[in-house]
Amino acid sequence: MKLEELQKDAIALLKKLISTQSFSKEEDKTADLLEKWFSEKEMAFSRHLNNVWATNKYFDPAKPSLLLNSHHDTVKPNSAYTRDPFEAKIENGKLYGLGSNDAGGCLVSLLATFTWYYETKDLKYNLIFAGTGEEEINGKNGISCMLPKMPKIDVAIVGEPTLMQLAIAEKGLVVFDAKVKGTPSHAAHPNENNAIYKTADVLKWFEEFDFPKESEALGEVKLTVTQINAGSQHNVVPGHVDLVIDVRVNDAYSNAEIDEILQEKAPVDEITARSLRLNSSSIPKDHELVKAGIALGMETYGSPTLSDQAMLNCPSLKLGPGDSSRSHSADEFIYLKEIEDGIETYIKLIAPQPPKGEL
Repeated sequence: MKLEELQKDAIALLKKLISTQSFSKEEDKTADLLEKWFSEKEMAFSRHLNNVWATNKYFDPAKPSLLLNSHHDTVKPNSAYTRDPFEAKIENGKLYGLGSNDAGGCLVSLLATFTWYYETKDLKYNLIFAGTGEEEINGKNGISCMLPKMPKIDVAIVGEPTLMQLAIAEKGLVVFDAKVKGTPSHAAHPNENNAIYKTADVLKWFEEFDFPKESEALGEVKLTVTQINAGSQHNVVPGHVDLVIDVRVNDAYSNAEIDEILQEKAPVDEITARSLRLNSSSIPKDHELVKAGIALGMETYGSPTLSDQAMLNCPSLKLGPGDSSRSHSADEFIYLKEIEDGIETYIKLIAPQPPKGEL
């Protein structure tokens, strides 16, 4: 297959994906489209729930395995859309539609790359492709349920829009529920243990608290109080104030360490982590995939946004066509040239030998 033909097929698939509703947990129809691609290209594949995966034809257990993963679920369109979010329309070199940028362009580009190398015998890595669901909600029936079913993964490329720059690290996430307790009372009576007043000092503590360890790629841990709730009526002093704290974790800490620190230091009566499974992720800067990308002119950076990298327990690189700033935005789009260049760059990145001239 010629590169131009593969690029054209990938864009055609993306148009079909955009036109097919695939909200998280409702990705069965887009999984069908991925199945159809494999069937038409005569490539063996497997499916579990709404996840479709495959290995290269000449899979060799003696070789390390490289996972090519992206997701085909989307968020729901926001109210600011001026276009039909399910109309895959091309205008001025842009392909519009829900999921075009996040992460349909990445998905079809990685799938095209896997297809390009499917029958290649001299690959340095085994290739595993996984088009998965529930990424937007960190769901249990996405990539996390697939890991036990696939061969051992030694390194991964996770397709998310990065302008085809190398996100060599990604912050993890821990969300905490906290409670500041006081004495409930009638508003007309004196109360020296007003939970709302006590919360002012607590909020100041969270605002000023710093985790000392910084990361070269990801900077400092970012702690933000994002929700506060208390009270039921105007004449009742509530017995407690509820807080929600969002913590974006760098690769200098595990989520368990963040939990331990806040349990010990936070000036609240209760604090509970909702989950500790979304850890930060990274790949060494001297890893051969990173060095290959740098040789192709890419830059490295640390990503503040969360992806399916958080579910993996191997070195992983976030890389893909499109721009993260367009994700979840109204009238989402991706440039056709971003997809075409993305496919070509992925192919060069994992080439069996260093690329010479044109593909």
